[in-house]
Amino acid sequence: MRIDDLKNERVGICVSGGLDSKTVASRMTQAGVDVVCFTADLDQPDEADVNDIPNRMAPTGVTTHVVDLKDAMAEACFLVLRAQARYDGGYWNSTGIARAVTVSGLLPAMRAAGCTVLSHGATGRGNDQVRFERYTNVLDPKMKVYAPWRDPGLLAEFPGRKEMAAYLQAQGIEADVGPKKRYSTDANLCGLSHEAEDLESLTTGSRIVDPIMGVWPEQAPDAVETVTIRVEQGRVVALNGQAVTPLEAMRQANVIGGRCGVWMRNALENRVIGTKSRGVYEAPGMEVLGAAIATVYQATMDRRAAGLFASMSKLVSDQIYDGRLYDPATRAALAAIDSLTQYATGTVELGLYKGNVYFQKLTDCPHSLYNEADSSMEASDGLNPASSQGWLEVSSVEALSMALAGQIKRD
Repeated sequence: MRIDDLKNERVGICVSGGLDSKTVASRMTQAGVDVVCFTADLDQPDEADVNDIPNRMAPTGVTTHVVDLKDAMAEACFLVLRAQARYDGGYWNSTGIARAVTVSGLLPAMRAAGCTVLSHGATGRGNDQVRFERYTNVLDPKMKVYAPWRDPGLLAEFPGRKEMAAYLQAQGIEADVGPKKRYSTDANLCGLSHEAEDLESLTTGSRIVDPIMGVWPEQAPDAVETVTIRVEQGRVVALNGQAVTPLEAMRQANVIGGRCGVWMRNALENRVIGTKSRGVYEAPGMEVLGAAIATVYQATMDRRAAGLFASMSKLVSDQIYDGRLYDPATRAALAAIDSLTQYATGTVELGLYKGNVYFQKLTDCPHSLYNEADSSMEASDGLNPASSQGWLEVSSVEALSMALAGQIKRD
C-alpha cells in the first residue's frame, strides 16, 4: 500500500514518540488520512514514563493511546525462559517475542477504535517488517498493513533524519535531532537490542554501548551477590524467599543482574530475509533467571529428554525470531516443552560477580535424577562398578563386529 491508498481507511499507527513516529503521523494527516496512534507499554527501561508519549505526539494533532501490556510481556518472558529460547550468539529472543506481544495486544485496541489498517515503522531491510505483518495477517486477516518505510514516495521525501526534522519544523512541530546517533536501541521488559549506525562495522567494539539495564563488569561491586531462585515446573515463583509474579520476577532480576554486570551478548545473527545483522543485547534478568531454570533442567531431564528439549528449544527460538509464535509447529513444540519441564522444580542459589553467574547450590528438587552415591568415584552404596562388566561385554559385540567388517575409518 501507498499513502494515497489510505484515503478511505482509518489507520492505527504503532508509535514510539520519536522523530520517525512524528513524521509519519504528521505526513499521513497532511495527506488527509484518518489516523489514530497506539503505543504498547512493554515496561521498556529506556522510557522514563511511557505515558508521556501521547504528549510528545500531541503536536502532530493525532490522538495516541497507550495500551498496558506489561503483564503480557512478563508472561512472554517466562515463555522464552521456559523454552530457553536463545538465538544466534546465544542472546535471549527479546525483540522477537516483543513483536508478538505488541501486535496481539494492539490489534484489539485498533479494532475497537475502528481502524482498518495497521501501520508500523519497521524498515524494508530488517526482521520487524516480517514480524509485524505476519502477526497482523494471522491474528486479524481482515486488517490491512501499511509500511511507510517501504512506500517509494515517503522514502524519496524522507531519505534521512535531517529531512524529517526539516519537515516537522516546517509544520511547527518540535524536532530535536540531537547529535549523530552511534547506534539505535529497541527496548522491552525482556531486554534491549542495540544495532545500526556505528555497530554495523565489525571493527567497532561492543564497548561503545552505554548500558541502560546494568553496568560494565568492572563497574560492578567487588563482592559476590547471592540470589536464591525458586523454580516450579520451569517457572520462577520466588526470588530470595519472596513469592513473585512474572512481572515482579523480571523487574527484580533485571535490577539484580544489571548491577552485577550480567547483561551483554554480541551477536552476528542471521536475519529472516537472509542477510546478516550485528547487534549488542542487554538482558540481565533473563540471564539470571535462565541460568536457574537451566540448572533445574539439568537435574531433572534424562539424556533423551534433554536432547528432545534442545531440539524443541531451537525450533521455538527460530519460530519466535521469524514471527511465527502462533503457528501450529510452535504450539506443538511448546506443548512438548510443557511436558518435558513438568518435573523441573527446585531451589537454585547462584552467585553473581562482575558479569559472571556461578552455581552455588541446588535444593528442594524432588524429581532430581542425580544420585550422589551412584555418581561418586569413591566407594559408596551406589552403583556397583563390577556391574558394568556385563553391560560392556554386550556393547563390545557391536563394536567388534563393525571393526572386523572394516567399517571403522580412522581418517
